[in-house]
Amino acid sequence: MGRTRKADETITREVDSGIAELVPDPDVPRAWTLRLNGTPQSHVDLDDPRHLEFEYLRRLGHVADLIAPGDEPVRALHLGGGGLSLPRYVAATRPGSTQQVVEVDAALIDLVRGLLPLEKGWRVKIRNGDARAVLEKAPPDTFDLVVTDVFAGARTPAHLTSVEFVELAARALRGGGVYAANIGDGGGLGFAKAQAATVRAVFRHACVMAEPAVFRGRRFGNFVLLGSHLELPIADLARRTAGDPFPGRVEHDESLVRFIGGTPPTTDATATQSPSPPKGTWGLPND
Repeated sequence: MGRTRKADETITREVDSGIAELVPDPDVPRAWTLRLNGTPQSHVDLDDPRHLEFEYLRRLGHVADLIAPGDEPVRALHLGGGGLSLPRYVAATRPGSTQQVVEVDAALIDLVRGLLPLEKGWRVKIRNGDARAVLEKAPPDTFDLVVTDVFAGARTPAHLTSVEFVELAARALRGGGVYAANIGDGGGLGFAKAQAATVRAVFRHACVMAEPAVFRGRRFGNFVLLGSHLELPIADLARRTAGDPFPGRVEHDESLVRFIGGTPPTTDATATQSPSPPKGTWGLPND
């Protein structure tokens, strides 16, 4: 049945990666925000898995909506688990989908399974392991969607940012499959530009979604990068992203080239983790 909220009750547990907190949503009885070491990771509404609270997850939800006709089942690989918000969404909107989730924090998996359980009948398998190590062993031509949403604290690990890593994801995708990655950046946007160049170096078609202020470097925030060997549904993505509560835009083709601005792709030899968010970003403490 899942955990029912008590007034102002926050559940705190020590997990492999630090301290996990399940913070109750003050407006929704069975909804929770998962925080890891102070960074919000997921929002889960146990009564409405179709609801995606975080803007970057809404963008990923748009991708999941558009990768196949109607509510046709898909095969998805999620690198990074958190509270399993996106796998829940796909299971609810595309019944019969087969999904695999890879999460490096075994204690976090146990916490989520115990307090934020998946519905019976959903075909979602959760595996403990490093995202790249699992991807290296993934069978080729298998998935319609591969999502990378991995953060160590509030930063993307370096070994998940290179051309070599994205090539592994491309190998695991079916011919028309889509690769999606969520990253954070701000200021000069050197990391985001390099990541866009990296996806574009592997896939024939690529785009980046973010809020306008984030694109301009005025605010640290999320970038969702997409790649595919077939043409992406840019018009539909642009329409849906523009209609979000915090509207975003989609850079592709020539506008994506201008955004990258000659920044070279990242390789294993040059990879670094993503920059640290400023204090106060994503609800991080200011002190």
